[in-house]
Amino acid sequence: MVLDAHVRAFEYFGGSCRKGIYDNLKTVVSKVLIGKDRVFNRRFQNMASHYLFEPVACTPAAGWEKGQIESQVKFLRQRLFVPRLKFSDIDELNHWLSDRCRTIAAGHKHPEFKDGTVAEYFDREKQHLLVLSSPFDGYKETPVRVSTTALVSYDRNRYSVKASVVGKTVMIRAYAGRIVIVHDGNVIGDHRRLFGRDKICYDAWHYIEVLKHKPGALRNGAPFKDWALPEPLIEVRQLLSKSPDGDRQFIGILSAVSIYGLEAVITACSEALYAGVASRDVILNALSRTHDAPEIPECDVPLHLPELKTLPLADCSRYDDLLTGGVYVTR
Repeated sequence: MVLDAHVRAFEYFGGSCRKGIYDNLKTVVSKVLIGKDRVFNRRFQNMASHYLFEPVACTPAAGWEKGQIESQVKFLRQRLFVPRLKFSDIDELNHWLSDRCRTIAAGHKHPEFKDGTVAEYFDREKQHLLVLSSPFDGYKETPVRVSTTALVSYDRNRYSVKASVVGKTVMIRAYAGRIVIVHDGNVIGDHRRLFGRDKICYDAWHYIEVLKHKPGALRNGAPFKDWALPEPLIEVRQLLSKSPDGDRQFIGILSAVSIYGLEAVITACSEALYAGVASRDVILNALSRTHDAPEIPECDVPLHLPELKTLPLADCSRYDDLLTGGVYVTR
């Protein structure tokens, strides 16, 4: 959260500061040494190096070093969170806070310089900020082991990954709003971050390989409950449900998504439904026909080769003459 706050703040300000003062919070300072010496959190130090600002830690129990920070926090809490408002999600809350902060900055006098508003003095200070090159990739990385149900645990919640990495150690990259799971440099899971405890976030596409061995899980498996498939796939599934091997056929269609892509499979399903012959073989045949390898264009004859007197022709009778000892036989 601290890394994400810096990234968002610098993006909003249009540049980064040259020095940051911190009150020894654990996400910034790993160890307090003598005097002003500190051991900073490694990931936080990487961010400071990326934005080229110097982190400075306050002296413990020395509130005067933080200036008017405490009073400003109290002021903003009263202006922004009293009374308490309700929002549908965190994104709606953030949009409201952004608009509200701009309104306060434009109409409130600067706490030290009373001849202008906060917004006016920010415009003057903005030219002194360091220019941003690219945003810092602000995540906390943690190694975890994938369970037998293709789930990884982080912060008392669980997230699904591709079934092919069951039992292996993967890396979780925890962002403020999402969880990304990586194995051997490849992303094997990307979820919106859950808040609270003992919640599970499934991605049904992670379990397609499992369905090949256990097709019955398509009806009763937890990852496939309330699975929001595109409409053509839903219609094909309903038609195939009347067949004894309908589940296996539909799983074969789902497996084609990893080869041809979801949009191509949706198009093939729509064509099969229009023709009234929705089945696995028809849909896979349509995919193979529309995704054949492109024809290789004829190459130009190099200039240093002699010109052909007789163009080669595809004539199988010439081989028959060779077999019977005709004009092309070697004497």
